[in-house]
This record gives sequence, C-alpha cells and structure tokens, in this order.
Amino acid sequence: MSERNELDSTCGISDEELTERFKESIRIDQEICKVKGLPIAGYDDEINVHI
Repeated sequence: MSERNELDSTCGISDEELTERFKESIRIDQEICKVKGLPIAGYDDEINVHI
C-alpha cells in the first residue's frame, strides 16, 4: 500500500491538463514581464544554454 499526501492529489485533473495550465501560467508571466519591461529567462534547446 502506497502512502499519499495532500500534494500527491491532483483533484482528478489529468497530467495533460496540469501541463497545459502550467504552460499558460508561464505565458501569462512572460506577458506581465514584457509589460513591466522586466527580463524574461529562457532556454535554447539547440545550443543548450539559458538565454
């Protein structure tokens, strides 16, 4: 029997839905940073560096 804690529960939300919500939260944060003129961190997969 495996133990679960409160953080293990996703309230019936699928992994795909959680991923989409996470991506949308990042997009919103980037838009806020653009409006405020703040730097936006990123990662370039092709050259494997943070930008």
